Amino acid sequence: MPTDIGIVDLMLGLPILDPDETYAFLKVNVHDRESKEDFKFPVEYMFRGVPHDWGKDRDPVEATLEEMDRWGVEKAMMGVRSKASKEAMAQHPDRFVPSTGVDPNRGMEAVRDLVRDYETYGIKAAQCFPAGLMPQVDINDKKFFPLYAKCCELGIPFFVNAGVPGPRVPMHCQHVEHLDEVCWYFPELTIVTMHGCEPWEDLMVKLMLKWPGLHYCTSAFAPKYYPRAIIDYANTRGTDKVMYAGYFPMGLSLERIFRDMPDVPFRDHVWPKFLRENALRVFKLEE
Repeated sequence: MPTDIGIVDLMLGLPILDPDETYAFLKVNVHDRESKEDFKFPVEYMFRGVPHDWGKDRDPVEATLEEMDRWGVEKAMMGVRSKASKEAMAQHPDRFVPSTGVDPNRGMEAVRDLVRDYETYGIKAAQCFPAGLMPQVDINDKKFFPLYAKCCELGIPFFVNAGVPGPRVPMHCQHVEHLDEVCWYFPELTIVTMHGCEPWEDLMVKLMLKWPGLHYCTSAFAPKYYPRAIIDYANTRGTDKVMYAGYFPMGLSLERIFRDMPDVPFRDHVWPKFLRENALRVFKLEE
């Protein structure tokens, strides 16, 4: 792994100082006692050493930039809805790539919110966690179509969680096969899947071969657990399709991520694309 690349992280956030408030939307959907009462973090059973108290009693933007600089992260995608994230975008537009979350259950209001955030904050992406919605919405459900169409018009990518969700909620809405219909119906749309696509990573590779606009990022996975099918694809025909995303501070520290990263068997020419170049192209950012 080269050390002279300004990394673009597609999933990085400010300190989470109130986990109950941050993850309240998931408490509505879970039924088991452990998820409702014991977990600070909805997938705590899957992760060790979650940095719960990171950034406590510090300026959140200052603490985040310090950690990014320590590990060579030049830019990070971040949502624009919280007061702290808006301050981060305003103070450091060169370090944070604005994105916005969407809920297709809100119909045209969701489309209007998307356009408003595009015009106000210059968002570079929309994103959604289908299994975390209430009610859940399949990736290929018609409720999503106005949002997909608007992203095509605005020329921005759509990030969507795919695969079995970590929180203890049903998985069907995030089946990777749903992407096939979306890519067919919206050939102009750039789609980036998040959170692994497991256990359908082989199918995801087939679909990325089939559809030019379909991409994959590694969010929520420590590098030692990157699916083998994805590594092999990045090393061959998928060099331009696979991008780095972390999970800090939601579930993984940057120290954990970049301690493991050099052991990922990417070929030399893949690293610049994986860590930086593919993301800049997808976001249409100038070098």
